[in-house]
Amino acid sequence: MRGCVRYNERMPQLKGIPVVTADAAAPRSGEKYVTPQGFTAIRDGVKALKPQPPAPSSRKPPWLKARAPMGSGFQDVRAVVREHRLATVCEEARCPNIGECWNAGTATLMLMGAVCTRACRFCSVDTGNPHGWLDADEPGNAARTVELMKLHYVVLTSVDRDDLPDGGAAHYAACVRAIRERNPDTAVEALTPDFQGALADVATVVDSGIAVFAQNIETVRRLTHPVRDPRAGYEQTLEVLAHAKRHRPSVLTKSSLMLGLGETDAEIAATLADLRAAQVDIVTLGQYLRPTLNHLPVERFVTPAEFDRYREQALALGFLECVSGPLVRSSYRAEQALKGNNAGLDNRSQEP
Repeated sequence: MRGCVRYNERMPQLKGIPVVTADAAAPRSGEKYVTPQGFTAIRDGVKALKPQPPAPSSRKPPWLKARAPMGSGFQDVRAVVREHRLATVCEEARCPNIGECWNAGTATLMLMGAVCTRACRFCSVDTGNPHGWLDADEPGNAARTVELMKLHYVVLTSVDRDDLPDGGAAHYAACVRAIRERNPDTAVEALTPDFQGALADVATVVDSGIAVFAQNIETVRRLTHPVRDPRAGYEQTLEVLAHAKRHRPSVLTKSSLMLGLGETDAEIAATLADLRAAQVDIVTLGQYLRPTLNHLPVERFVTPAEFDRYREQALALGFLECVSGPLVRSSYRAEQALKGNNAGLDNRSQEP
């Protein structure tokens, strides 16, 4: 039919980028491919640079070495995630702590698929337009997965879904309610998109029964663009966090900041102050690691001692806790965030 797009139709290329279909070889980073749902996406979220720059030295400081993911606990968690068709940010974002967390029987579940409508230059989640696709079985599958894993605390995050009228807020809330109904003793943390600043959609998630509402500011004001997608915004994130706290003061609010992208100490301090002014309760600080050569380069490796210093600055501003360390990610040891001990991390032991 004229004017009708058939998303499952094979295409040799799209806007000059070769398209790999599902039955072909696995797509390379930066290459377009066709998802099982029939829409195109870009592997690792960012188009390949042309020409590719020479590979920089891969040497990292010793404190950034993480154990390879292995062990029976890791295998068991992965099997549950596969069985129930759930994406995890642990895998999609290539988290260095995946082995530790999964062997401990904890995980962060990523809702609404594995393809994001945005293309942040730090993130390796695939990007594309799902054209409104959602898995109607996901709320039930997420609730059963939490039950099978016997989780007392679960972090739910998601891709951005700007293709949906409410950014996926209603679906997100349905997943939270299903988990709480089946697992009434499980606390839920929601690490959400910014819903394009639509505060009614923020309230939908905040009212769903969560214990913690998180939205990551990611970087300092000056570096917001090009680090984040143009549809994201520094002030937009601050307003989303502030509204969540105003709307339901009993819900803890949380944000995260990556370091090593070229920010200064003064800019870090200013961002922490801005987050605290928005009544954010918890903040996490971690090292940015470049996922592929198509993503932004690392400008510096922050030392464990510096992470300790930034944590002290944050606590002095009045945050309930600041979890700070080279391998910290926003959901790392999330259930321990209010123990007041940097979630059990000892950065001094990581110094060479």
